[in-house]
Amino acid sequence: MKPDLDAFWMPFTASRQFKKAPRLLTRSADMHYWDDKGRQILDGVAGLWCVNAGHARPKIVKAIQDQAAELDFAPPFQMAHPKAFELADKVAKIAPPGMNKVFFTNSGSESVETALKMAIAYHRARGEGTRTRLIGRERGYHGVNFGGISVGGMVGNRKMFGTLLAGVDHIRHTHDLERNAFSVGQPEHGAELADDLERLVALHDASTIAAVIVEPIAGSTGVLIPPKGYLQRLREICDKHGILLIFDEVICGFGRTGTPFAATTFGVTPDLMTLAKGITNGCVPMGAVLAKQAIHDVFMTGPEHLIEFPHGYTYSSHPLACAAGLATLETYADEGLLTRAGQLQGYFAEAVHSLKGLPNVIDIRNFGLVGAVELAPVAGEPTKRAFNVFLDCYDKGVMLRTTGDIVAISPPLIIEREQIDQIVDTLRGAIQRAA
Repeated sequence: MKPDLDAFWMPFTASRQFKKAPRLLTRSADMHYWDDKGRQILDGVAGLWCVNAGHARPKIVKAIQDQAAELDFAPPFQMAHPKAFELADKVAKIAPPGMNKVFFTNSGSESVETALKMAIAYHRARGEGTRTRLIGRERGYHGVNFGGISVGGMVGNRKMFGTLLAGVDHIRHTHDLERNAFSVGQPEHGAELADDLERLVALHDASTIAAVIVEPIAGSTGVLIPPKGYLQRLREICDKHGILLIFDEVICGFGRTGTPFAATTFGVTPDLMTLAKGITNGCVPMGAVLAKQAIHDVFMTGPEHLIEFPHGYTYSSHPLACAAGLATLETYADEGLLTRAGQLQGYFAEAVHSLKGLPNVIDIRNFGLVGAVELAPVAGEPTKRAFNVFLDCYDKGVMLRTTGDIVAISPPLIIEREQIDQIVDTLRGAIQRAA
């Protein structure tokens, strides 16, 4: 019996189109979904950039089941449970050196809100309360809460919601088709775009700026890879002016770039880092903020009975999420998944770039096990060509993701070479049919 589709107002979905031809997933395992018609569908986007270890992994499933029977909920305010401390310790041990404090949230959006508040509160606690301004980047995506869409730079996410937060500005994005189209890995050109931060420092004065937030690899805006030297230059400018640097690794954390975090891959350590998605393999909602010891310690002053950082959520460090997180990290370690993208990235890059020359393909980008194919838009109908490609691929048994006229690929890290071939061959046919 099919469910009634009327009551559910769906997120980020063309609802009328969907309800005319619904795509209902009913089962999953390893690299695949199955729909309500029994069709097997290869997952080319790790669910929603999150199922890095593949679906229905036994160790994670059992951990969640056992935890629900043992301790279903524990209040996180003035109380705790052991697995929260155990998971924080294990996350800190794979983080960049010095990032050894973990604050749990329930999603990437909440992690961003937490990091932004943490940055402003940090400066206030150290006597620089004028530092309240937040700097994002054009074409950035940092979730959908007011802080996240304010520092984010995607017009489609911003235009309907008024003036958003005050005291926010944006540096230029790094997407440069003229100089970097069809780059394999990091583009050669664009490190100088980080200097745009100096323009905003001159405009606002460094004494008013709390933090800059960027995604090392911008995922939801179309897989924008940082130019060589760009993140290093951004780090230098932040250090020069006493500005905190926040990396949003909700998408590219937990093995997507070939190491546990993109910060490690690119050799740049931020002051704060937002996490989610892969921390529990997408099985239970969870997010986190990683902070440097020095930032944490600034808050640890005053009477010991007072709350140092008045922030948190009812479900912060939820027992089921912590159990899922511990089993997820164990699965990653058992199977070497946090470094597997580095082993496959050459084959993946060659496969994805084989689509160059197809009709309307204007750029291809890749790094680790994430890639994007950018298509020329249909005149007067932006996003339509990529959406048609998405529907065609789904009909042929491969699930991908689109953003604008860009098709994104980010499969589970357990993918095999023949499955990479299946994704690329299916995408090739869909692009040719959409011409």
